[in-house]
Amino acid sequence: MEEERKEQQLNEPATKHRGWKAMPYIIGNETFEKLGTLGTSANLLVYLTTVFHMRSVGAATLVNVFNGTTNLAPVFGAFLSDTYFGRYWTLGCASVSSVLGMLILTLTAGIPNLHPPKCDQLRGQACAGHTPWQLVVLLAAFAFLVVGAGGIRPCNLAFGADQFDPRTESGKKGISSFFNWYYFTFTFAMMVSSTVIIYVQSDVSWTLGYAIPTLLMVVSCAFFFVGTRIYVVVRPEGSPFTGIAQVLVAAFKKRRSKLPDNPKQALFDPPHTSALNSKLPYTQQFRFLDKASIIELADDIKPDGSAENPWRLCSLQQVEEVKCLARIIPIWSAGLLFNVAMVQVGNYVVFQALQSDRRLGTTGFQIPAGSFSIFGMIALTFWIPLYDRAVVPWLRKHTRNDGGFTLLQRMGIGIVLSVVALVVSAVVEARRRSYASSRQTLGTATGGGAVSSLSSLWLVPQLVVFGIAEAFNTIGQIEFYYKQFPENMRSIAGSLFFCSLAVSNYLSGFMVSVVHRTTGGGGGGEGNWLAEDLNEGRLDYFYLLIAAMGVLNFIYFIVCATWYRYKSLDASPPELALVANNSQRVKSPV
Repeated sequence: MEEERKEQQLNEPATKHRGWKAMPYIIGNETFEKLGTLGTSANLLVYLTTVFHMRSVGAATLVNVFNGTTNLAPVFGAFLSDTYFGRYWTLGCASVSSVLGMLILTLTAGIPNLHPPKCDQLRGQACAGHTPWQLVVLLAAFAFLVVGAGGIRPCNLAFGADQFDPRTESGKKGISSFFNWYYFTFTFAMMVSSTVIIYVQSDVSWTLGYAIPTLLMVVSCAFFFVGTRIYVVVRPEGSPFTGIAQVLVAAFKKRRSKLPDNPKQALFDPPHTSALNSKLPYTQQFRFLDKASIIELADDIKPDGSAENPWRLCSLQQVEEVKCLARIIPIWSAGLLFNVAMVQVGNYVVFQALQSDRRLGTTGFQIPAGSFSIFGMIALTFWIPLYDRAVVPWLRKHTRNDGGFTLLQRMGIGIVLSVVALVVSAVVEARRRSYASSRQTLGTATGGGAVSSLSSLWLVPQLVVFGIAEAFNTIGQIEFYYKQFPENMRSIAGSLFFCSLAVSNYLSGFMVSVVHRTTGGGGGGEGNWLAEDLNEGRLDYFYLLIAAMGVLNFIYFIVCATWYRYKSLDASPPELALVANNSQRVKSPV
């Protein structure tokens, strides 16, 4: 019977991975989706205050809740994807939800009854607030957008990488290139949203400004569904969290049991039958978890080789999958401070620009302070194709690694570059402040401080370095989570990066609050590093403080990276290798 089963598996056709042939549909879907959703949310605060006449505090709170929820929703979307629906259906349903959310938001701008009447605040007219019904419609739009983000964000990367065969050299190279090009399209969408779409919304028409992203999202859906017939669609195998809980519970129940001298032979290791997860070799780290696989007298094993009570006895494969997660958490934590540095510089570079000379030549044109972040995006946009097409092929000859550098090396390079960028930021801020106090100023900024005569273009180098640092660290993080998580948790791996963004934003706010209170006594008085007027503060000290923390974080990262062991596959006999090549079945999505 067993021989017949093996022969049948060997004769089944292998999954056909289309690789780059599927990318026009997936990357097209991703690009238009980001153009739509980012174009919708980028100017949301202005929309709420000018069209819905919300107070700035209430509008800011609503936007913060919305952004925070959209960053946390991917965790639940990833769970549903990996447990029940699979990535194809999760992406499809989430894309439709995003279209509905943006359509409703467009209607709130275009239909007069769905927003408060216009008023002229400059002439002293009192502005009517929104009605409860108008707020309900607005929140319904936000709810659909949150559902869309919860399904799209954790699944789009993993689904794209599923189209490449990780067992072939071309497939491995294709996955690495796909992550680079994915982030390239993401950054391109941010650039367009931050310029063209915001301009249309603010200076032409809110209705048109939201109708354009809605139309782009419809195009995104069309791209996604057109490619349905050539996609590799991986079926979920049940809740991955259940297996994690079983290992922890079983290890706790057997905490007093003694580990055998030869774990590989003495622990419960039934034949590997999963069509999704690869067979993992035994590792020595976190050996206390091995107790979940100790076979005791009370443990019964079914005729098919599985445990009678999986909450008392777990397979060695389950234990190794939990070990994978335990090894990833320290690496994930090292990425938090990198994101904090990105957030802080991204916020304060706007204030630096406001108190710098933003004129370009003699034309009188001033660069908008809020547009300076685009320089980092431009650097990243130019660097990714250069790195992928020129640097990586050259590195492969010397390092013999498909990605040029290993994933952890790329993340480490990004951390180092972020520290360099922070030091450059501190030097430029000290010079800007010196110009403001020792040379003729150019008037008064919105916050009341004098405008330094130092050209705002001095802010560009630090943003360029940060853009390249992001290309190394952020893309490295995303690819690292995808490749190192067990295959049945790859959607959850996609959500982990967005969780780190949410945590980093909270940490950034906490850090600003602590520095503000510590250096200014809570009242913004003399000595406050983060004073309203940057000329009276010491923002350069704040940058150096984050740089010093970045150095400590890099040391911590080196320790974690040295201790880390990459996930590898167990050696298999030739006939089992053939079975593995045929094991990842395509489930027809339609």
